[in-house]
Amino acid sequence: MAQQVSLGREKLSCSICLDILKDPVTIPCGHSYCMSCIKDCWGEENEEKTYSCPQCRQSFTPRPALVKNTMFAELVEELKKVGLQDASPDLSIAKPGDVVCDFCSGVKLKAFKSCLVCMASFCEQHLQPHFDVAPLKKHKLVAATSKLQENICSRHDEVMKIFCRTDQQCICYLCSMDDHKGHDNVPAAAERADRQKELGVSWEKVQQRAQDREKDVKALQQRVEAINRSADEAVRDSEKIFTEFIHLIEKRSSEVKQKIRSQQKAQVSQAQDLEEKLQQEVTELRRKDAELLQLSHTEDHLHFLNNYPSLSRLSESEHLPSIDICPLRLFEDVTAAVSKTRDKLQGVVTEEWENISLAVTGVDVLMTQAEPRTRAGFRKYSRQITLDPNTAQRRLSLSDGNRKASLMKVDQSYSAHPDRFVEYCQVLSTEGLTGRCYWEVEWSGRALIAVVYKDIINRTGTINQCRFGFNNKSWALDCIGGKYTFYHSSVSTPFSGPQSSRIGVYLDHRAGSLSYYSISDTMTLLHREQTTFTQPLYPGFWLPHNPGSSAELCELK
Repeated sequence: MAQQVSLGREKLSCSICLDILKDPVTIPCGHSYCMSCIKDCWGEENEEKTYSCPQCRQSFTPRPALVKNTMFAELVEELKKVGLQDASPDLSIAKPGDVVCDFCSGVKLKAFKSCLVCMASFCEQHLQPHFDVAPLKKHKLVAATSKLQENICSRHDEVMKIFCRTDQQCICYLCSMDDHKGHDNVPAAAERADRQKELGVSWEKVQQRAQDREKDVKALQQRVEAINRSADEAVRDSEKIFTEFIHLIEKRSSEVKQKIRSQQKAQVSQAQDLEEKLQQEVTELRRKDAELLQLSHTEDHLHFLNNYPSLSRLSESEHLPSIDICPLRLFEDVTAAVSKTRDKLQGVVTEEWENISLAVTGVDVLMTQAEPRTRAGFRKYSRQITLDPNTAQRRLSLSDGNRKASLMKVDQSYSAHPDRFVEYCQVLSTEGLTGRCYWEVEWSGRALIAVVYKDIINRTGTINQCRFGFNNKSWALDCIGGKYTFYHSSVSTPFSGPQSSRIGVYLDHRAGSLSYYSISDTMTLLHREQTTFTQPLYPGFWLPHNPGSSAELCELK
């Protein structure tokens, strides 16, 4: 029934609007159109104008009368009742951009499949023989495509079914006997099968690369957050320090001002006291001067002789400090001293400013060097690391030149030491690491491979105080079978990865990057942590209470 409806739709479609006929009219040549479509096509009626059929181009003069085709109208209505309007989209009329059926005449339907043997595209109706006719069933059908011509040899107009490995191109069978004769020619299907295998490998590499890059993006985003956070803290702290420095200068300035004013007051008070005494002495001397003058002019000899002795004697003058007629230079010396301090401070600031500037410009916004991509590249940063016996918990036995730690059933005979771990079977390295470092660990049973701030992690106490990965002083990867868990600040991040008894650890201390790799024939990134390290990091192990577990720092040659 669907095929019958499809046929009816093709025959009952207007070639102007490409839709089902509405108010169908038939013109003298036999073609039918929607009443409105043919009127719009012909325009206004004009006795001198020639009218033609949009399909067959037959001309009519004068304009034919447009009368409704009752039979077509009834047929359209009947077909609508049996679901013409609900026909499958695959049988719909092709729209611009669609692949059209090469076998439809008149109105073109949308192609459903393309045949790589027939080199043609078919709607669902015209495709049916490929499902019913035995020889056609063997043809290769693909989703409808407009690129079939690309499979045709431009020189011989034949389908290209052969691949020339010598020239790395698709050819037809005539090409194989002509320009490509003697070349390594194989069926295109065989070459596709080989390339399909390579595609699988490439696809896995692409997926792995995409995962690595996604981790890089996450690490970079974390680094940007760390940069912003660190910069904000630096601005806040530097402003606080400079504010304290300014307050210190202001305080010293106030103290100097207060001392000058205090000294000024004392000196002025002392000068005023001396001035008062001098003024009193001057007054006394002026009085005596007047009396002596008066006595010198008296004519009474007896009066002169009786008063002269008392008037001629001067009382002994009080000892007074000498007075320098030059301006006092005390406060100019103060100004000089302050200027000298200013010059010294300016010199210190200038000298230290260079260090501050270098510290700021020395901050790497991005990692200056990319993380190596090969094991050989990582080994350039390998470090010889040994375990510190003074940190080993008593259940741990160290061997192989203090590079291997094994969990034992009984305590070992270690002497007491403040660096020794008590509750947990943990041990730290002797060497602290900064810069770019790489080392590998061979483990068995179960092991936590960690890096730790040595001097601030507790040796005894609760799990959050001293166990690796359960505080903000340590980072640890827990390895057990093919399962892995990363720990930091009591936050666990489980993930899966290739099972391997060897783990590579890469540290870029300055960049704040810590990476763990599974080592086999290849290196596979398990986890990368991005943070900010503020102290040297010491590699370490924690071996859970499972005798037989061990971890060894490998020698990398």
